[in-house]
Amino acid sequence: MKAYLIEKYGDRSAVRAAEVPDPRPGPEDVLVEIPAASVNPLDFRIRDGAFKRILPYRLPLVLGNDLAGVVVRVGPAVTRFAVGDEVYARPDKDRIGTFAELIAVHQDDLAPKPAALTMAQAASLPLVALTAWQALVERTRVRPGQKVLIHGGSGGVGTVAVQLARHLGAHVAATASAANADLLRELGADLVIDYRTQDFEELLDGYDVVLDTLGGETLKKSLRVLGPGGKVISIAGPPDAGFARELGADPLLRQAMNALSFRTRRRARRRGVAYSFLFMKASGEQLAEITRLVDTGKIRPVVDRVFPFAQTREAMEYAEQGRTRAGKVVVTMA
Repeated sequence: MKAYLIEKYGDRSAVRAAEVPDPRPGPEDVLVEIPAASVNPLDFRIRDGAFKRILPYRLPLVLGNDLAGVVVRVGPAVTRFAVGDEVYARPDKDRIGTFAELIAVHQDDLAPKPAALTMAQAASLPLVALTAWQALVERTRVRPGQKVLIHGGSGGVGTVAVQLARHLGAHVAATASAANADLLRELGADLVIDYRTQDFEELLDGYDVVLDTLGGETLKKSLRVLGPGGKVISIAGPPDAGFARELGADPLLRQAMNALSFRTRRRARRRGVAYSFLFMKASGEQLAEITRLVDTGKIRPVVDRVFPFAQTREAMEYAEQGRTRAGKVVVTMA
């Protein structure tokens, strides 16, 4: 089959098209033909080797973390899906590879594709929607009336998180450029802060939850807009010991991750708030909940641009250079 892979860690020039063997599904695996996949910042970081210490992939490695497709074969122990089913998924972190014509995915990581969406629209959702779900539902359990701040509101995670927080009954603030303010209001934001001309720290206080997609100084300021007992969930800040435990990391790596986040956690404790790092995990069960929200009109995908499969490298470069106006970049296979 055709795929886009890396044979060594490096910059964008490390990505190349190649012919690779078709995947061999295990007893509980579903073989999916992939008409559409989407690009995520995680793809660049894996390509660069940023996670090689904590995610020791074997090279060569097919890239890609999102897919929508059609079931073409099921393992003998599969009970949830049948040939011909339309599905979407973020495969498990150890089994990525959606920039390809086929992939074998464990049945627990798959969900039925939202009926109203095209393959391209569906492919844009799994990773970012699961990230938003795990931050706002699983970790912080956002309740009606709470105040939630979403950084990078017009990004892939942000556009879904704004809609999900609104569905959960929260008052939603989001940071973004002024050009995307109208879009975010349509998605459910009560307040849009132009990060170029306004300082969110001067405008907000007493928030219950911040979803940080930017890290750095934004993360530091986010701790200061929380009320007592508030929580910052970051996908861009320093990893913590909880993440190390989820990975099953050795004691030395756990200690190193704990050290990386020590200052941030100390600042949080001094203010009576909490910080945690989130690296989303695959979950077909949670994705099925998201399917229901999409099918009932509570969440809709935002797709910036669609590239053909032959231009997967260009699609990655377009997203990596920050040329996306809002939402996700998608690759479709002929």
